[in-house]
Amino acid sequence: MLTYVARRLLRMIPTLIAISIMVFVIIQLPPGDFFDSLQAQLAESDSQADQEAFEALRRQYHLDLPLWQQYLYWVGGCLQGDFGYSFEWRRPVSELILERLGLTFLMASGALVFMWFVALPIGIYSARNRYSIGDFFLTFLAFIGLCVPGFIIALVAMYMSVFWFGGSAGGLFSPEFKYADWSLDRVFDLLGHLWVPVVVIGAAGTASLTRIMRTSMLDVLDEQYITTARAKGLAERWVIYKYAVRVAINPMISILGLQMPQLVSGSIIVAIVLGLPTTGPLFYRALETQDMYLAGTFLMLLAILLLLGNLMADILLAWADPRIRLE
Repeated sequence: MLTYVARRLLRMIPTLIAISIMVFVIIQLPPGDFFDSLQAQLAESDSQADQEAFEALRRQYHLDLPLWQQYLYWVGGCLQGDFGYSFEWRRPVSELILERLGLTFLMASGALVFMWFVALPIGIYSARNRYSIGDFFLTFLAFIGLCVPGFIIALVAMYMSVFWFGGSAGGLFSPEFKYADWSLDRVFDLLGHLWVPVVVIGAAGTASLTRIMRTSMLDVLDEQYITTARAKGLAERWVIYKYAVRVAINPMISILGLQMPQLVSGSIIVAIVLGLPTTGPLFYRALETQDMYLAGTFLMLLAILLLLGNLMADILLAWADPRIRLE
């Protein structure tokens, strides 16, 4: 197992190099740069723009160099822990991301747990009771979760939070705890607000996982070894959870690696609607203003999470299914 993990980690190095080149090319595709966008905004507001000052800033941040030299400066800084400087926020990129990464991971972990704890039993129930009233009803709810946009669910959740439960209209903290130091009261306030984005972001993922689990269970329940287990007189619960679920859960584990970067980036529109201090709105703003170092660091972070998520999914698959061997 350790040999397999080490081999996969070594293979990630050329993959990350290729991804970093693609990321740098992508963030350079829009015409101009941040300072061009800023000049355009100043021109629209009839403000004076000092061209020499902008040229000096371009030289300071190496934006006047060819693209391959800019890339080498950026990658060299990343290897030293310096991910660049956010032009709009006027702060190092690492500080901006670390401020929001903790809450983002907390919300993403909560959404992931919510999706699995809801989708797994519903998918098993629907497969065991196929074409029943309960199966049709749960399938109908799953299709609603897949079809309704996330921001609509966010607006409904905000309404329920305010008028049904007496909570706030958005955000992760009450006004008095928004900028307060961490304390037990602030933690409880966070938990009281966290359920809204967790349910909203996890709704679409729950519907998708439910359909995957139901389909996989239906395939497994028709296998010969399930029929043999029942013929031997094993209890139905033992047949389902010992043999059927253990194999049917493999597709859900396989897509676990794809879910991690999606949850960390978050549903950007949902995060904006709910006013969440997570990485999603920050990433959107960086793309909008061509804040290249901030946007590029976000894309690299998502790529690393995708690679690590796939590695974790492969290890979990080997643990869940003895037929799979990594060595």
